[in-house]
Amino acid sequence: MTPQPPDPATGDTAADGPATDDTAADGTPAEGTGTHDTTAHNPTAHDTPAVELLGITKEFPGTLANDRVDLTVRRGEIHALMGENGAGKSTLMSVLYGMLRPDAGTVRVEGREAGFASPGDAMAAGLGMVHQSFKLFDSLTVAENVVYRAEPRRFGFVDRAAARRRVAELAEAHGLHVDPDARVGDLPVGVRQRVEILKLLHRGARTLILDEPTAVLTPAEADALFAVLRSLTDEGRTVILVTHKLREVMEGSDNVTVLRDGRVVARLRTADTSPDEIAAAMTGRAVELDRIHPPGTPGDDVLTVDGLSTDGVHDAQLTVRAGEIVGIAGVAGNGQSELIEALAGLRPVTAGQVGLSGRDITHASAARRRLAGLAYVPEDRHAVGTAPAASVADNLAMGHHRTSLSRKGVLPPKAVREHARGLVERFGVKASSPQVAASALSGGNLQKLLIGRELAHDAPLLLVEQPTRGVDIGAVQNIHDQLIAYRDAGHAVLLVSAELSEIRGLADRVLVMYEGRIVASYPKDEADERTLGLAMAGAAPTHSVEGA
Repeated sequence: MTPQPPDPATGDTAADGPATDDTAADGTPAEGTGTHDTTAHNPTAHDTPAVELLGITKEFPGTLANDRVDLTVRRGEIHALMGENGAGKSTLMSVLYGMLRPDAGTVRVEGREAGFASPGDAMAAGLGMVHQSFKLFDSLTVAENVVYRAEPRRFGFVDRAAARRRVAELAEAHGLHVDPDARVGDLPVGVRQRVEILKLLHRGARTLILDEPTAVLTPAEADALFAVLRSLTDEGRTVILVTHKLREVMEGSDNVTVLRDGRVVARLRTADTSPDEIAAAMTGRAVELDRIHPPGTPGDDVLTVDGLSTDGVHDAQLTVRAGEIVGIAGVAGNGQSELIEALAGLRPVTAGQVGLSGRDITHASAARRRLAGLAYVPEDRHAVGTAPAASVADNLAMGHHRTSLSRKGVLPPKAVREHARGLVERFGVKASSPQVAASALSGGNLQKLLIGRELAHDAPLLLVEQPTRGVDIGAVQNIHDQLIAYRDAGHAVLLVSAELSEIRGLADRVLVMYEGRIVASYPKDEADERTLGLAMAGAAPTHSVEGA
């Protein structure tokens, strides 16, 4: 299928993109936005505002997404915009970028009032936006993506040599190392993000809006990104950073604005605040950050993997016991996803054996593995984990139709509704009704739905990838507590996460994958960040894999 051409000026298309944090795919607000009160104020040190949003109000049927929001971003700063899922962050940025028109309020860019009717208007005024879901053509090269619909021309034709030179010069000047001739579909996520930033720089963006830019990056890639962003602000450009990650905000931003329930509740100078203060502003309560949970009490083997090989994985050996969480760390693209897909029955096993509670499931279908006692939270919650067009209630019933909810092969509507209401309340899924479509939920609330559904299976084994990706701080704490409770109830959990702090906080043992192999295994008390980082780079001692 040929991809839909993006907006002529930006290379982006709001209509074709997936749901963002606070807005659904159709441009309506995601479920879970509202209003609340309280403010604090801390003026920034810079004199000339790059962006001013004054009294921005945006209302959708039944939801006040932004309530008289004021935001000032000074030239040459990294300004973090924070808030829980549904706080109104992405709605506000959509107003700034011309994807939505405000019901009230004023947008000013570099001192001039702006009434953007489209992202193209915003780009013409010097704005650029990198969305959570990259908008690139996999079949085209880096250079072709960067200059798409803004190509240099010679005698009326696209000058491909000039395009390559331009991209190479931009990449060199800004430390965004990419091969202009590389096919984008072959690039890792971190490099694709560089391509998105190069697109904006090629079009002359002076203010860059980045929506959850590190959600799919490793810690090393995130550090490299922030080095690039700081170099851009040193040149006088401005960065608005929409994120949940407190460590990155503390290390990389100059000022922070916090939204809660559609209103500004705090304006903070980063050097004068703390992660605890920001978290409390976001949630309205004290939040315990980066907890290291005590180890579990392992029992019998639940999952046994002996010499498993598949595309991208070679001779994997591991066990997961009842009452234990085993974490898998590794730089993205080193076989973690392929291993989990093979264990879940979504990828064929070419060698080796997989056992679940004493049963051989090596070549069993995904459905048979479910019935044998496997639950699965996939990395891609949109394409794999949920059915966006189906209701919240129907999504929460998936898998349960073969077990607890079914009555002689029939799903009683009352049982489905009661099941949904219980999980919505338990996991804090913000939805106006269990009958609303899952596509209307924000990304974080969709993740809560997926986690809740799989834990409710009460399966002996849970495979979980990126359990808190795109989820706000309060929900992260709840999900972590639920996973620990699941372990302590005697279940086995195999966890894959790009967040080393998450793995170190939850896992009783940590495995490290490098180039498709499990190269190291560490007990909880030896899995410090430096040790794991060396193993992830391929520098683990050869004997440390014993006991995996």
